[in-house]
Amino acid sequence: MDKLQTAATVLIVPGLRDHIAEHWQTLLEARLSNVRSVPPLETDKLDCAARVRAIQHELEQIDGPVILVAHSAGVLMVTHWAARHSGLIKGALLAAPPDLDAAWPQNYPSPESLKANGWNPLPAGALPFRSIVAGSTNDHLASLEAVTRMAHDWGSELINLGEVGHLNPASGFGHWPQAEALILELDR
Repeated sequence: MDKLQTAATVLIVPGLRDHIAEHWQTLLEARLSNVRSVPPLETDKLDCAARVRAIQHELEQIDGPVILVAHSAGVLMVTHWAARHSGLIKGALLAAPPDLDAAWPQNYPSPESLKANGWNPLPAGALPFRSIVAGSTNDHLASLEAVTRMAHDWGSELINLGEVGHLNPASGFGHWPQAEALILELDR
C-alpha cells in the first residue's frame, strides 16, 4: 500500500491513553510518509503542562509547516499549547474532544483529576490556525452540543460524524479513512 503524501509534517497528538495499536491515529501514522508523534509520557501522565511541553518539544524537531492531528484529551492539549506557544501550524484535525464538565465513565480519569492537573480553564479563544473539529452524536465523553460549543469557541469548522461513539477501538473504530481526506484538505 502506498504511503499518503503530505507537504506538511503531520504531528499525531494522542489522548491520555497514548499509543494504542488498533487506534485510528496509530494506523494513520503507519500510512503517512511525513509524520511524527508525541511520545507517551513516562511520568506525570495527567499533567497538562507536561503534555504541552511534549508537543512543543516535538514541534521544535520539525522544519516547515505542520498539521496537528489530535484525539480526545489530545485536542485539549493542542488548545493549551496554542494558548502558550506559536509555530508554523498549517491546520489541525481535532477529533472527539472531551467535555471537562461532563460525567465520564469510571474507566477514564475523572474530569476532576484533570482539572486538578491544570486542564481547566480550557482555552476558549480562536485558534491561530485553521482547524476542523470532528464530533459524535453519541460520545460518552462529550455531547455534540458541548463539542459544537468548543468548535465555535476555537473558531473551528465542525463536522458531525454521526453515531461513532468516542471514535476509538472501544467504539468499533480502527482505521478511519475520513481522517486522511481531512488531512489532505488541511494540507492544501
